[in-house]
Amino acid sequence: MADSYREGVLNPESRHAEVRTVLARILFLNLLIAVAKIGYGSASGAISILSDGFHSLTDAASNVAALVGLRIARKPPDANHPYGHRKYETLAAAMIVLFLAIAMVQIAQTAFERFRSHSSPAITQISFLVMAVTLAINLRVARFERRAGQRLSSELLLADAHHTRSDVFTSLAVMVALAGTAAGYRFFDPAAALLVVVFIGHACFEIARDAARILSDEIVISEDDVRKVVESVPSVLGCHHIRSRGSADHVFLDLHVWLDGATPLTDAHRVSHKVKDSLMEKYPQIADAIIHIEPPPKIGDRPSAIADRRT
Repeated sequence: MADSYREGVLNPESRHAEVRTVLARILFLNLLIAVAKIGYGSASGAISILSDGFHSLTDAASNVAALVGLRIARKPPDANHPYGHRKYETLAAAMIVLFLAIAMVQIAQTAFERFRSHSSPAITQISFLVMAVTLAINLRVARFERRAGQRLSSELLLADAHHTRSDVFTSLAVMVALAGTAAGYRFFDPAAALLVVVFIGHACFEIARDAARILSDEIVISEDDVRKVVESVPSVLGCHHIRSRGSADHVFLDLHVWLDGATPLTDAHRVSHKVKDSLMEKYPQIADAIIHIEPPPKIGDRPSAIADRRT
């Protein structure tokens, strides 16, 4: 995935423009799907279709939030935000969870009301046609957004792709419910609406988990992977205190590098730049790396694999 990272890091404006374009296209399609489902669901009285329509409407709302968050994330570092504003993109992804939670409550309330009323919607061939067409669009949207998210290394697009993908499963459940309702089992309609709640809840968990990893500064690049790159640089005796944080495509790294205690300051400074250049060449997603130079600890305190290393 390094090649895709490289493009994103070296061409940030192009990356932002592409992410914004993807979101704008998906927003239009989500609005189209939501209008079709809500309109037909209201006219036919099929609570399963209506609920699925509101689910699609939250997709469109989250797209709007994502576009706003992406715009803020583009702002360069300033005096109050020396690390930049990239976490706003992650916050926008987390906002999707809020929209999903709202949809869950609305759908559950409507489904329970339908159970109590014992009413049955009018199911026709148009019902299945509406669902089949919107399902086909959802499949293409989810695939397109997931691939774009991977190519652009955008956690925002990947999170929204999870949301969009949940629509595929809910639409399938709704189609099964329509078939059951048409066969005379009227409880299938509200039952499918509750199943939609389950799918939305699962999407909530996945998106919240991924956003929490970034906001809680979970490790991004393995310490062992960083150590291999650092120890390949001549004059380096080893390293420790390796820490990484950030998003998949925007990483901050800091570590302590061991050099011989007699190394002149100018030489140590030169080696630190070589270490940083090697790391950023191997992992272009690194936005910045802070390297602290120090003499190695005692032999017994160092990893045995490099305890006797000399150059």
